[in-house]
Amino acid sequence: MIQRIFILAFIVLAFTSCKKAEIETTTSVLDTEVKSTYTKDNYTKKEVMIEMRDGIKLHTTIYTPKDTSKTYPMLMMRTPYSCRPYGEKEFKEKISPNKYLMEEGNIVVYQDVRGRWNSEGVYDNMRAFIPNKTGNQIDEASDTYDTIEWLINNIDHNNGNVGTWGISYPGFYATYSVLSGHPALKAASPQACIGDFYFDDFIHNGAFLLSYWRATSVFGYMKDTPTKESWYEFPEIGTEDQYQFFLDAGPLSNLNDYYGDDNVFWNQIKTHPNYDEFWESRGIIQHLKDVKPATMVVGGLFDAEDLYGPFSTYESIETNSDNYNTVVFGPWSHGDWARTKERQVIGNIHFGDDISDYFQKEIETKFFNHFLKGDANGTTDLPEAHMFDTGKKAWVSFDTWPPKNTTNESYFMQPYEKLTQRANRMVATSDFVSDPKKPVPYTEDIKVVFTPRKFMTDDQRFAARRPDVLVFETEALETDMTLAGDILAKLNVATTGTAADWIVKVIDVFPASVENTDDVQDHLKLSNYHMMVRSEVMRGRFRNSMSNPEPFVPNQKTAVNLKLQDVFHTFKKGHKIQVQIQSTFFPYIDINPQTYVDTIFEAKAEDFKTQTHKVYNDSSIEFTVLNN
Repeated sequence: MIQRIFILAFIVLAFTSCKKAEIETTTSVLDTEVKSTYTKDNYTKKEVMIEMRDGIKLHTTIYTPKDTSKTYPMLMMRTPYSCRPYGEKEFKEKISPNKYLMEEGNIVVYQDVRGRWNSEGVYDNMRAFIPNKTGNQIDEASDTYDTIEWLINNIDHNNGNVGTWGISYPGFYATYSVLSGHPALKAASPQACIGDFYFDDFIHNGAFLLSYWRATSVFGYMKDTPTKESWYEFPEIGTEDQYQFFLDAGPLSNLNDYYGDDNVFWNQIKTHPNYDEFWESRGIIQHLKDVKPATMVVGGLFDAEDLYGPFSTYESIETNSDNYNTVVFGPWSHGDWARTKERQVIGNIHFGDDISDYFQKEIETKFFNHFLKGDANGTTDLPEAHMFDTGKKAWVSFDTWPPKNTTNESYFMQPYEKLTQRANRMVATSDFVSDPKKPVPYTEDIKVVFTPRKFMTDDQRFAARRPDVLVFETEALETDMTLAGDILAKLNVATTGTAADWIVKVIDVFPASVENTDDVQDHLKLSNYHMMVRSEVMRGRFRNSMSNPEPFVPNQKTAVNLKLQDVFHTFKKGHKIQVQIQSTFFPYIDINPQTYVDTIFEAKAEDFKTQTHKVYNDSSIEFTVLNN
């Protein structure tokens, strides 16, 4: 019965589900009549206001095991999403990164970051790190240091060791914690961690992720006093059809009707369309040097929100530090690894059972226990890189990521929808007409979502059959082919206009013989399924520089290179590799007017023009292929 209660108690996790769950609820709520009382039965709860070096006090919730016969390390999450429920008699259903760490006993700490919820101070979205602070200068690193210092000296039965963790925005704070320099911080696990808001969540390579527009409410509205209640509201769009809403809304400037000047973040996005000092100063990746605490970076290979952050965080620490540093990527969407759902399914694709539980028990718990309770000598028996092959549906361990035994192989985009390893010497183009009034949907589904999930493995046949989507495809593979690392699209293009977006998708085309599972939507079949493996956008004006945009010269052949984030996927024998190229991906990404304007956020309806785009047959896509 106890085991059953635990399972039910972990069905829904605060801060680790989709962004909508992170936004609209900040406590664990069960969709079941049976609720776990484990936390209340086994922990005491204390709420304190910890004073920072500049006098600002931060709300901190501390759960301490009732068993005081031994000492415990501390596990801490700093969050902008609230420590609720507030009140020392009100308990979270679940505390700590997973149920195993909760059951074996740890002191667990949650903190409302500066300017959020019940903490004092002024909030600064992705507050810039100050490397050489003086006097009472503060950043999230100093707030972390001051918090740890207070906890170590004021919480009974702690063993002097602290670990940090967090998913998504709390993952950013977990990354930030390693810059605090506090000697008690021994281990950190940034998970789905934001690395730079210009490449995570809200913007990808200069293109605004329109599906996150409503989420600017969360980060954009300020408050001047501590509060236990939400102070922001989401705009009502009056429909369940998100595609139609944004299409009817027209240019981005029309969305100003829903937000006033008091939405600070929306105004920051509008006034900083280029990668300028505003964005660069808020990035954390460039500061990850000489990191001392052990780190374990975790991400989902099908995370639509945060792929850049985890991969870049791991790479930067690995390159610039000599600490224990490991990385784990599984077949997860945003935060799936912290759930207890037995069957791991993304969209229509089943990847296996108990995958998240395996990670929690055999990877995450071992990591924290080794550095907080064990020898802390770096001999964890954990791999440097533990990656899930999303084609073979199996875990594989590597000594490095990307693996060393790889080869770069180029495939060329040829006429008649061919993707081959040899380019035709004759100059040819594949052309399509892009109409801003009829943008290509990113999904067939009709819904309103904050953060898309399932489309990351969605069937792309609906797009392949549109005239404004180019398709290039190999013959059926004669042997397995495993991609293990990033993908680089080297496009040579032309357009009749002066601006364009370029979206590249890499797709696994299943054989006709593949049979359905119970997870497939009623209108689909896995027979000939076109599973998206990776996609990315490049706003063409940023093809040479994210800081200095430039128009296209009409009808002039132009190089556009686009990096797609890492994959680990085996295209099995009999499958085909397909590449799709398009210029709209709506409403996941906003519509480019295809006429150059200084900022798309100020484009007028008359700026949006239908244009013809060309992709030359010397365009290629470069795969990182794992050698057999």
